[in-house]
Amino acid sequence: MKNYSIEQAAQCLKQAKDVVILCHQSPDGDTMGSACAIYHALKSIGLRARVECADSFPEKFGFLFEEVQKEEFSPRFVLAVDVADEKLLGAKIREKYPRIDLCIDHHPSNTGYAEHLLLEADSAAAAEILFLVISSMGVEITPQIAAGIYTGIATDTGCFKFSNTTPRSHRIAAQMMEYGAPVARINELVFDTKTKNKLAFETCALESLEYYFENRCALIPVTMAMMERCGVTYEEIDDIAALPRQIEGVEVGLTLKQRDEHGFKISVRTKASCDASAICRKLGGGGHARAAGCAVEGTLEEAKEKILDVVQEFLEETR
Repeated sequence: MKNYSIEQAAQCLKQAKDVVILCHQSPDGDTMGSACAIYHALKSIGLRARVECADSFPEKFGFLFEEVQKEEFSPRFVLAVDVADEKLLGAKIREKYPRIDLCIDHHPSNTGYAEHLLLEADSAAAAEILFLVISSMGVEITPQIAAGIYTGIATDTGCFKFSNTTPRSHRIAAQMMEYGAPVARINELVFDTKTKNKLAFETCALESLEYYFENRCALIPVTMAMMERCGVTYEEIDDIAALPRQIEGVEVGLTLKQRDEHGFKISVRTKASCDASAICRKLGGGGHARAAGCAVEGTLEEAKEKILDVVQEFLEETR
């Protein structure tokens, strides 16, 4: 694995041919926004490109792909954006693309799985890095590219509320507005619009809320039966992970979402007293200091036991 600079990554992409852009499974706004931006950048210089993901994209992000077409070709270059670990691509994508030529990422927990890596761990979003790469490529920033960059930054900073937000995040977001990103539309669709089914699910989720360790930890279990009962998809409820941490006094918020009959995806959100990434690394995952994730196999009770044992260890250290 070779570390790339912004300029090296830009030159590499300009010389690439037939590029497939990979997003991580359970796609969020950053991986999708980054993919959208670099797709349009590559197309603008005459390269063939397409975006692939193990999971379907949530409908609220459909605006990103209104002008993205799926071309059929045999890829000669594979790019992963916002993917910290090849396991996050999903088994089918990993089997289809065993070699990743370049990864552009901002997760400190990146495992270095790609042949080349551009990593800026102090960036609030991978989309910030993609903006620098696209600018270095000499590509004109179109409204489509600007929409992708803005979406990636806005979602990974919680609409600029999270502690990872930096002055550069605001500066790049402002530039994207100048380049024509439809910011009001993006914010409404991503942050201010919910279906009736989504609202019903949130009510159900809050009713299932559990507290641990003198209310310092809050946990929401999400089963497939709950999702089916409320009529929501897995992708539609990705932002439910933010709810437990919003409760006063809660230092660690946990959401356990059942992926299938074999296991759960665990989302960890923390206050400054605990490192979410360190918690998840104990179970083979990773992420950021305030937001991270991992996957565990077993029943709901087994998954709870595994993550709560780790959380208890970290909370005891902060007493």
